[in-house]
Amino acid sequence: MTRLAAVDCGTNSIRLLISEVAVTAEGHVVAKDIVREMTIVRLGQDVDATGKFAPEALERTEKALARYVEIMKDNFVSDVRMVATSATRDASNKEEFFTMTARLLGQIVPGRRAEVISGEEEAHLSFVGAVADIPASEGPFLVIDLGGGSTEFIVGESDGNILGAHSAHMGCVRLSERILRSDPPTASEIEIARDTVAKRMDDVKTIVPLDKARTVVGCAGTFTTLSALAQGLESYDPRAIHGSELRMDSLRHLAEQVLGQTVAQRAHNPVIHPGRADVLGGGCVVVQGIIDTLKPMGHSTLRISEKDILDGIIASLAVAGG
Repeated sequence: MTRLAAVDCGTNSIRLLISEVAVTAEGHVVAKDIVREMTIVRLGQDVDATGKFAPEALERTEKALARYVEIMKDNFVSDVRMVATSATRDASNKEEFFTMTARLLGQIVPGRRAEVISGEEEAHLSFVGAVADIPASEGPFLVIDLGGGSTEFIVGESDGNILGAHSAHMGCVRLSERILRSDPPTASEIEIARDTVAKRMDDVKTIVPLDKARTVVGCAGTFTTLSALAQGLESYDPRAIHGSELRMDSLRHLAEQVLGQTVAQRAHNPVIHPGRADVLGGGCVVVQGIIDTLKPMGHSTLRISEKDILDGIIASLAVAGG
């Protein structure tokens, strides 16, 4: 068995997955989680306003990645792939970020550094990871990966064939920093944010064949946190969250409640990561806009997946090395 590592660095968080993998004679990847971690680094802090990474954001990210590299060494990782998404596409000083990742990841595999992948590859990797544990009979799937700076919509079949995908420029950090500035957000701010999301969803409807999806799958922190809240969990439990199914009507009501809370009230809840409390409202507006689009199409429930692009990256590494 080989141990591989995947790192995903987004606008709000950096995440690590170390898996023990094998490739069957039929070419199927069998993976067992060894380490799965998430650290809020807010790399995209003020990128919208300044066009570049803040020094303190780069410092936070470097510290987190350095710790991940030590974990990789402790677990005898033989290969690693790191992808960087929305924030790194926008920053004028992004080379500072990439130089730092090369210095750290090179300790695992010489020459490795973070890479900005195309929207198409990001969609494919996210899709493969998110549907890994869902029976093929429930497809075709609509996977929604709600991030800090963007939200990916991917419709595809269980074999990984992508029927359509689009990256919408809306996410929990982007909406919170640009629009939802009050604590809690004002009615006017919420209205503006909802109008923004509605316009982005019009684009999604035009580009992605949403009507071909049978099962809707939501992944990433906003969706998983809302699932934990909906279930009334006393602590964040990935095992209870992964595969949970939420009714869209109930989810929309829950999002409305969270949106009306202060940051302090959210942070007081043990299932809400303190680093997510101030941007969860933005994520809730996106979730409500998604529901408003999908419900008229006949979708009434949404499946939550703890698996996502990290699992897709592991699969891509395993196949490339196998």
